[in-house]
Amino acid sequence: MPSRSFAVRFGIAASAALLVAGAVSANAAEKTLIDKGEVLVRENCSRCHAIGKEGDSPHKEAPPFRTLAKNYPIEDLAESLAEGIVSGHPDMPIFVFGPHDVEAIIEYLQSIQAQ
Repeated sequence: MPSRSFAVRFGIAASAALLVAGAVSANAAEKTLIDKGEVLVRENCSRCHAIGKEGDSPHKEAPPFRTLAKNYPIEDLAESLAEGIVSGHPDMPIFVFGPHDVEAIIEYLQSIQAQ
């Protein structure tokens, strides 16, 4: 019969392994969400906006996405993304995204903001 201290050590080790696995899983889920956000902005926005951490916007009037936090909190864009972004310039189409896509876009935008 295993000693009680062995059982306690085994339980602690198993708990630690589960915590590490959970943290890795959470990081993978976040990475997946950021990747999805990047795909969404690449497909819908890169025609006019610089969508990465560097580079110029193809449309000179379109702000690079990495600078958006200078003007307002990125989280505040969630409502506009869900209801339809309307901008001051007439050539920007109106985009409407579902809740999961909005979350992915927000996560991506937060990941690229210039410091």
